[in-house]
Amino acid sequence: MSSSIAVQVAEFNVGFNEAVGPVLAEVFADEQATLNTAGLPTSTVGPGDVIPDARLVSPNGDAVSLYSALGSTTTVVVFYRGSWCPYCNLTLKHYQQTLLPQLTARGVKLIAISPQTPEASELAIANGELEFTVLSDPGNILVSQLGILTEPTGEARAAHTQLGFDVAESNADSTGGIPFPTV
Repeated sequence: MSSSIAVQVAEFNVGFNEAVGPVLAEVFADEQATLNTAGLPTSTVGPGDVIPDARLVSPNGDAVSLYSALGSTTTVVVFYRGSWCPYCNLTLKHYQQTLLPQLTARGVKLIAISPQTPEASELAIANGELEFTVLSDPGNILVSQLGILTEPTGEARAAHTQLGFDVAESNADSTGGIPFPTV
């Protein structure tokens, strides 16, 4: 049995914080603290709400409607930031190893959605050895309709840049918008 996501994140943070140094580690810790203090977005979709259909994109670049991806089967939908996010990768891999077998045994599907490019979705699938559906929400259209759109702080984006990464380069619409991680 693999360790919990929380344990994996704690273990990752030790090495990550050592690698990026105390200044950048503090920037990311401050951003996380701000998100935790703010809590869940207030305008999010809730239990009993109908999720709108949306045009999504498969890893091979084909247009896919959310409703066709969902089909008539009960489905768990996960919104994640992208293959660049180590926490998302830990979570998706954990879902693959631990959650997917349990869902499959119950006839439930799992779909993961991010704003990243189809190529980055392919990377997420390969890196996590994912066997469930991974789709892109270019422009964060669905994420915006669900009220779960957020963006890294200016300080966090500057820290990403120092580390050689820009969220906007990963997103299909070249913006810094990302989903508030949601299941």
